Amino acid sequence: MGFARTCSVTLVGVEGVVVEVQADLEPGVAAFTLVGLPDKSLTESRDRVRAAVVNSGGEWPQKKLTVGLSPASVPKGGSGFDIAVACAVLGASERIDPRVLSDIVMIGELGLDGRVRPVRGILPAVLAAADAGFEQVVVPECAAAEAALVPGVSVLGVRTLRQLVAVLTDEPVPDEEPQEPDRPDPLMAGLRDLGGGAVTGTRGGPGRYDQGHDLADVVGQHTARTAVEVAAAGGHHLFLEGPPGAGKTMLAERMPSVLPPLDRQASLEVTAVHSVAGLLPPGRPLIDTAPYCAPHHSATMQALVGGGPGTARPGAVSLSHRGVLFLDETPEFSSKALDALRQPLEAGHVVIARSAGVVRFPAHFLMVLAANPCPCGRFSRTDDRCECPPSAIRRYQARLSGPLLDRVDLRVEVDAVTRRELSAVGARGETTTAVADRVRSARERAAARFHGTPWRLNSEIPGRELRSRWQAAPGAMDEAERSLERGVLTARGIDRVLRVAWTVADLSGHDRPDAGDVALALQLRTGVPRGVPMAIGAGV
Repeated sequence: MGFARTCSVTLVGVEGVVVEVQADLEPGVAAFTLVGLPDKSLTESRDRVRAAVVNSGGEWPQKKLTVGLSPASVPKGGSGFDIAVACAVLGASERIDPRVLSDIVMIGELGLDGRVRPVRGILPAVLAAADAGFEQVVVPECAAAEAALVPGVSVLGVRTLRQLVAVLTDEPVPDEEPQEPDRPDPLMAGLRDLGGGAVTGTRGGPGRYDQGHDLADVVGQHTARTAVEVAAAGGHHLFLEGPPGAGKTMLAERMPSVLPPLDRQASLEVTAVHSVAGLLPPGRPLIDTAPYCAPHHSATMQALVGGGPGTARPGAVSLSHRGVLFLDETPEFSSKALDALRQPLEAGHVVIARSAGVVRFPAHFLMVLAANPCPCGRFSRTDDRCECPPSAIRRYQARLSGPLLDRVDLRVEVDAVTRRELSAVGARGETTTAVADRVRSARERAAARFHGTPWRLNSEIPGRELRSRWQAAPGAMDEAERSLERGVLTARGIDRVLRVAWTVADLSGHDRPDAGDVALALQLRTGVPRGVPMAIGAGV
């Protein structure tokens, strides 16, 4: 009789649950039983582990073997339990001292040759181990940098099972050949989702994603540029409507470069989501810049909010957590998929219910919508080039539901660029660097104001707190209140106007919003001119 135990981690969304892996050997007919609600890939670990142990020079016990995963009531899946199962079996057969294994968390898949392969979700798994009080973690060598992001945990990265056994038994560690640096790593094959089309880029630090993407390239569009600046400073959602070629996509693509770098906590949140999705950029264990996600308009509801068959995976709203979600050609998305965004826009997270349990993904993102005004794209109040009948225009614009648009703080019409603007000397506008500096200063003012509260951005403040603790100057909200009485604004809308007004005040250096700040916020919200300049700071 032999018994040993070690630990691993199963993921529920982006949260980990520590699982105790127990191995028991009894006299009897040789058999391998795995219990504890394993899924198909985990059940197949019996064959992977047996082959890996034998091909690593070990002896497989010819007894009745039972491996239990505790707590038994929690569904478990994935191949990340392989090295924990292998070491528990070797501990039960006394190849490894069982006392050495009990305080170690092991995460990694085993190849049939004994090599340790990476798995999704290393960072959230190690975070869960640290929260449970574990101080030692074993992971694949290629994922050691990701695991080392968690403070207070000693990380051991191994290439093969043979190396791990040598470390645990105080034997000389064999020198295994590393992967050649210039060749693609076969261990990463199949780990990253290919062809998903959801993520078009995550900023890879200065000079990577934003290379060649500068706001100075956008000609004219002073109103839209101001809206982009306000959206970035306060985390406000933005709707850009205008004809093809006016610069809507250019503005959205430059939004991530205006956002400030992520702080440590936000970086860990973003990295955890991308790690679970298998989309962590190679060589970048920590994502410290705002992600940018632009799904195609054929994306399904599951692709946007998460889910899918089997284990629920994060969708575009979670992949753009703490970053920008850009929905180009928004009316072409299915109405069901668009309306599914309403809950995460309010809550900042997505809850996906399945028969096996409930999964929660973070989804605090800045949404940018872009649309043509009509099917032909030429509808305008200033000319009659549009050939679409009025009924077609109404149907096209009605594809965006009122409740969804009510959650969008800024709505801007992007006019076609004129010949004069395009050919003017010095037509280039402000650079991204200049705008980003103002955005950073505005966010610092907001952070100082919200010190000691759970909020960081103006867009996060609940309406009741906003009205009671952070009011505008006396009389500044009169015009907004009249718009509420006329039905131009809803109760939610007037709260959003006040949030935008605070952002405008932060950008302008005001202690609290005055009538001009509120008027600009109303103009950006309703599109109705209020006789206020659209430029903020030096922003022309």
